[in-house]
Amino acid sequence: MAQAVEEWYRQMPIITRSYLTAAVVTTVGCTLDIISPYHLYLNPKLVVQHYEIWRLVTNFLYFRKMDLDFLFHMFFLARYCKLLEENSFRGRTADFFYMLLFGATVLTGIVLIGGMIPYISETFARILFLSNSLTFMMVYVWSKHNPFIHMSFLGLFTFTAAYLPWVLLGFSILVGSSTWVDLLGMIAGHVYYFLEDVYPGMTGRRPLKTPSFIKALFADDNVVVAQPPNAGIGAGARFGAVGLDPQAQ
Repeated sequence: MAQAVEEWYRQMPIITRSYLTAAVVTTVGCTLDIISPYHLYLNPKLVVQHYEIWRLVTNFLYFRKMDLDFLFHMFFLARYCKLLEENSFRGRTADFFYMLLFGATVLTGIVLIGGMIPYISETFARILFLSNSLTFMMVYVWSKHNPFIHMSFLGLFTFTAAYLPWVLLGFSILVGSSTWVDLLGMIAGHVYYFLEDVYPGMTGRRPLKTPSFIKALFADDNVVVAQPPNAGIGAGARFGAVGLDPQAQ
């Protein structure tokens, strides 16, 4: 069993493995009181006035207490981060890293700007960690890249992957969880999807071209992935942990 887990971990692509490791280590460290969450949460005042720049990163690594919700998000992080890196961004590790960097920047910007708007500032002030939102962004982008995969939710109903973010949002409402973090992830995901996949097709310009200094950090091979028109249909593996099953056609 231990060998199988080790092999599964080693087979993860570099960005997925690094992010998952950092998230688990950070959350476990906080649970064991080795690290204090008060040193990790997003606080614009401490970032600007006390130069605690690390908070811009650490707020994406802590997934709160280790419970069922933590396992739920670790599953989605490992699953969809891996799927994106191995498929949509295969051979483009720098582009995938830039996507996460862009998403983190958009999420941080939304929270900072929202905190300055009357009537809703208190809501944004309560958002201390954006780790769940970044995970939801990856789910959203994956669903846009694979809209025709058929899935089922707890065996109750079937839907295509294009509706996966909305199904998960509805599930959050049913269990009484805050929907703000999910909505922020959807917004960041849609902004990225529009600028990277829709806008270039409309104008011929690509505003999210990965900077050369980021590309220099990753030694990617040039990989061309040929996909038939219906490549998205029938792909994927079983999502038993949360009751989501892609159904092969």
